Amino acid sequence: MATRSMGAGVGFRWLSDGIRVGFSHPKPLFGGAAVLVGVCLLPSLITLPVQFHEMSAGRPPSATLSFMLMALSALFGLLIIPLYAGYLQLVDAAEREREARVSGIFNPYRQGEAWRLIGLGVANFVVYIAGVAIIVLATGGGIARWYMQVLAGQAAHQLPPALPDGFWSAIALFMVFGLWMMGYYAISLGQVALNKRSVFGAIGDGAIGAFKNALPLFVFALVSVLLWLAAVVVFVIVAMVLALVARLISPWLTFVVLIPLYVGLLLFMFSAMFGVMYHLWRDVCGGDTAIAMPPPLIA
Repeated sequence: MATRSMGAGVGFRWLSDGIRVGFSHPKPLFGGAAVLVGVCLLPSLITLPVQFHEMSAGRPPSATLSFMLMALSALFGLLIIPLYAGYLQLVDAAEREREARVSGIFNPYRQGEAWRLIGLGVANFVVYIAGVAIIVLATGGGIARWYMQVLAGQAAHQLPPALPDGFWSAIALFMVFGLWMMGYYAISLGQVALNKRSVFGAIGDGAIGAFKNALPLFVFALVSVLLWLAAVVVFVIVAMVLALVARLISPWLTFVVLIPLYVGLLLFMFSAMFGVMYHLWRDVCGGDTAIAMPPPLIA
């Protein structure tokens, strides 16, 4: 399937459309985000009590226990991937002015598409691990040895070792890889969830589409970082003012005021993130059925 190469300014539009989509369709998208956040937090109901019990006993978690908790989190992460696809389908329905219900995020499970999406999740994890391994090997492997030394030093309460040779080169490569991975993941998930592509077809579309749109991805990442820094400053100021006013009335009122503020921020972040993923996919691989799509620069 052909992928499109978009202009640099489209990266800014991806961000603005991602922010807009939740406020344009608040009931299904913020409601769906609430369900998705709740499901994502379910593993912590198991892992956090176990970790707290180990800490209260005055001993660090054993290697076996740590591995089991990691395996549980990884398994649950794979089971959530169909819900991500369901949320993308919810965004698609809302943007096309079709019926969009919060329960739609469970449609991939109802329609028997879950295994294909879980397979994509496994494949994407392999792609991620392969990319990290290539970067580590390309920079001499020093960063891997340094990281193991840092972990050992933390266990022994020692100062971290000096940075290895090639550290900053590896960081730069990781940033480039992360940028590519962001576009690749959005396109590949959108292809399986919305275009019903096969897993391997979606992987190819995601890899090529992310390469062809490196410039708008860079613009998106740059604008996102600047906007996020400004938003954090504003959020902290608002939270501090509200907390101060609430504390003057009652200490308990502080929690009543701040908890909804944090929950609202979390729902907005989920909605904006998937909104960006949807519009990125739509512009690069959306096909003739995409709405309001600008003309591509390169066929």
